[in-house]
Amino acid sequence: MPGISRRQVLGSATAVALSAALTACGGSGSSPSGVDKNGVVTISVNGMPAKTQAVDRKNFLEDVKAFEKSHPKIKIDAREGQMDPKTFAAKLAGGQLEDVYYVYFTDPAGLIQRRQGADISAYVEDVPYFEDIDPALMKVFEDAGGRTYGLPTGNYSLGLLYNRALFTKAGLDPDKPPVTWAEVRAAAKRISALGDGTVGYADYSKNNQGGWHLTSWIYSVGGEVATERDGKWKAAFDSDAGHQALQALHDMRWTDRSMGTRQLLEIADVQKMMGSGKLGMYMAGPDNIPTIVKQFEREYEEYGLTALPGTATLGGGDGFMFNPKASPEKIRAGLQWVQWKYLRSPDREAVDSKRAKAAGVPIGLPQPRLFAGKAQAEIDRIHSRYANTPVRNYQPFVERNAQLETKVEPPNAQQLYTVLDGVMQSVLTKEDADIDALLAEAAKKADSILASAK
Repeated sequence: MPGISRRQVLGSATAVALSAALTACGGSGSSPSGVDKNGVVTISVNGMPAKTQAVDRKNFLEDVKAFEKSHPKIKIDAREGQMDPKTFAAKLAGGQLEDVYYVYFTDPAGLIQRRQGADISAYVEDVPYFEDIDPALMKVFEDAGGRTYGLPTGNYSLGLLYNRALFTKAGLDPDKPPVTWAEVRAAAKRISALGDGTVGYADYSKNNQGGWHLTSWIYSVGGEVATERDGKWKAAFDSDAGHQALQALHDMRWTDRSMGTRQLLEIADVQKMMGSGKLGMYMAGPDNIPTIVKQFEREYEEYGLTALPGTATLGGGDGFMFNPKASPEKIRAGLQWVQWKYLRSPDREAVDSKRAKAAGVPIGLPQPRLFAGKAQAEIDRIHSRYANTPVRNYQPFVERNAQLETKVEPPNAQQLYTVLDGVMQSVLTKEDADIDALLAEAAKKADSILASAK
């Protein structure tokens, strides 16, 4: 079903009550607690889709009704919107901030430092499967002392998406994709040698997408894009790692001629190339696979996914934090809402997967992957049972990605990406591009941008 995501389908599912495992909401009945005379606590939450997103909004509101039916002592005051850094402080100061609010992975560190999120450490032990949530994801919502301020509800990280048929045709083993950038370069060269317009490797270089991918490449070879010291941020990509990443791109583009002649690409261009069957590899997250399959009428079996070479990758995700002024009753109720709606634990996964498969939603993609240990193993078994995608094709990603450090975007990321786009464009369109000079000039611009980072 084109245009319908798994979350949309699951979001409209009839609720299965999980509240028995959570501490029941109670309170003194006082107004600040949010509990009325009948013992019902009302919590405000954001994340409700806008009216223009009719299907998503309908599913969200159905979820609210189902949750309230199975949790009669909790009432949801649902509101539109997500995290807006420009208005957040004013909403908090004016008492307009929701009790439970949506954040990106780049938000919690600053919010925790400024004490703009509630410490929920005393309440999370009652959340089902809390101990099984991936520690790396939980770290995003913790302070230096290990105190907890939120829960993750989604995640992604960049890897390498590749055409298995082209690998085979080029004499490469599609079950053993590249694990180093040198192997990526060698594979791209062999694939491009197939001729007939075949491109070995492609990458973005405009609309901030080039800077996004260059950031991940720099992370993968041990570098940083920005670093903080004594509360001040400075550019860090004018480094050996930055040079190494750009030199690799330059060599594939101009020495090996494995990146084709058409450049200044963005995601839609590269997905089209992959969908045409003429592209070997590109940097992407798992969510690119269903897009290509649906948009270009391909088959899931045609594609493989592996982790990014190196030691780290760029990743992100989202989650929810709690108003620092929220009462204990509201925090407990909010945790029940977040766990019930967003943390798809094994208790619900079988029902959800069966329903999603019947709706034509892909089952078996390697992310989101929120849990670890026994909980994730059980979810993996359920996905295998209902999978309508070739799970084995994504094993290289699952196995190696667990060994990589996942780093979030730098502060003022979109502005930095604009600067780095220019560097990518020069390297990919000018054979004599001076990489060191490009990095030095870009770093000056980036320092100016980072001067406002907090």
